[in-house]
Amino acid sequence: MKNIILLSLCTCLFTGIRAQQVDVQSYAISLNLQDTTDQIKASVSITLKYLQSTRRLKFDLAGMKVKEVFTGPKKYSFEQDANALYINVDGKAGEQGIYTITYGGTPKDGLIISRNKYGHRTFFTDHWPDRAHQWFPCIDHPSDKAIFRISVAAPDHYTVVANGVKKEEVNMGGHMKMTSWEEKVPLATKVMAFAAADFSVTHSGDVGNIPVDSYVFREDSLHQGYARATQILPYFIQLVGPFQFEKLANIQSKTIFGGMENAGAIFYAEESPGHEKLESLLAHEIAHQWFGDAVTETDWRHLWLSEGFATYFTLLYMEHTYSTDTLKASLKADREKIIAFAKRRKTPVVDTTVHSNYMQLLNANSYERGGWVLHMLRRKIGDERFRAGIRQYFRDYNGRNASTDDFRAEMERAGGENLKGFFTQWLYTAAIPELQVNLNYNESTHTVKMEVIQNQLPLFEFPLEYTLDKTKPLQKLMIKDKVTTVMIPAAAKPAGIWLDPDINLLAEFAR
Repeated sequence: MKNIILLSLCTCLFTGIRAQQVDVQSYAISLNLQDTTDQIKASVSITLKYLQSTRRLKFDLAGMKVKEVFTGPKKYSFEQDANALYINVDGKAGEQGIYTITYGGTPKDGLIISRNKYGHRTFFTDHWPDRAHQWFPCIDHPSDKAIFRISVAAPDHYTVVANGVKKEEVNMGGHMKMTSWEEKVPLATKVMAFAAADFSVTHSGDVGNIPVDSYVFREDSLHQGYARATQILPYFIQLVGPFQFEKLANIQSKTIFGGMENAGAIFYAEESPGHEKLESLLAHEIAHQWFGDAVTETDWRHLWLSEGFATYFTLLYMEHTYSTDTLKASLKADREKIIAFAKRRKTPVVDTTVHSNYMQLLNANSYERGGWVLHMLRRKIGDERFRAGIRQYFRDYNGRNASTDDFRAEMERAGGENLKGFFTQWLYTAAIPELQVNLNYNESTHTVKMEVIQNQLPLFEFPLEYTLDKTKPLQKLMIKDKVTTVMIPAAAKPAGIWLDPDINLLAEFAR
């Protein structure tokens, strides 16, 4: 997702620090929505595989009242607390279970029932990071991916859209309509989604056999900006690999984010259709379809594998579409954001201190700094190896979960070198290089003494590019000590020095 200025703006698996009891295979939700109440009535059939034997099956659930739990004619006793549903079972490791849970209530979060900017009633899911369980029982953690099916009974003036393919739409009588969608690609709960609103739907075009559609509020039907997705999608397919989902729907919504990367059904903020930065927002959320959706981080601490990737691949798209200067300008601006954030909060990109309130991870470390790490990795191993590594990473982890170490191993194979030091200093270290450069010109020897001082701890190791004259070739100096000194021949005293002119180093340069 992206917090742009629209809002100023495991297989042993883990839920938080708990080893999971089960691996969910699918969720099949039946949901009833009404215009006269915010209460919902629903049932969900959960198919799962037991990872360990248990007599007390736990699902995340908050704010909903469970009525009964059953499998066919067999009913199960259960208990609830504020955040979970506990079902008394006799589950054995390796066995499969199917449980149907009927429930209801008024969602406080996760399913947003409200009115759009035109005063019309709308229903939008908004799950990130772990808000799906506010309206349906689930394992609300990115490591547990499952097939998602949903059937929504709603007043017939609504258009209902969700992940996957529309399987059925039938009139029920009484001005009610049932719409069913099915996604056969396993998803994390964070990117499962449905929406019901008075939409105007436009078919923007096809990319190969992938239909690309735009869903906007009827009053915004003249806005065709989402159609740009038909030009962005082919770029990422060519760069990374095949698009994994059955369609790409771009949907105006009530998400709290600038955009939310729901798989094949992306939500964008209400003001997005006419926003001046819509193209980069579209690129960001479409990039997520590979990074975050198809390949999902094992845990929230590895969020940069989603947000940092979407940030940098947006820049790659903009570089491809416009120019390298566009890339440089964006990297320079992002560097300023990273430095400013580091002065407020000293945490590494892979932040192991956050165990709840995951919203705080939506910061410049996960986004811009993660993107910068990819840029420096690209420069370190070269464009060809970088692209090969990215494509292999996607092939190996498509439909699965990956950690930072998983990604590092892929890039080490592609780059042919050990990258542990690189990953340690740029992703697991809170500090950023703070560089002071002193120059002294000796007229008798016609040399410039350049002294580069690292003012931060720990010390970093990296190449520093510089030139004494913008017309001369770049020079590269390896920095690893507290003080690095180099003597540079110069016929005359230079006007100054240009450090990192091509914007390839994440560092703060003393002025």
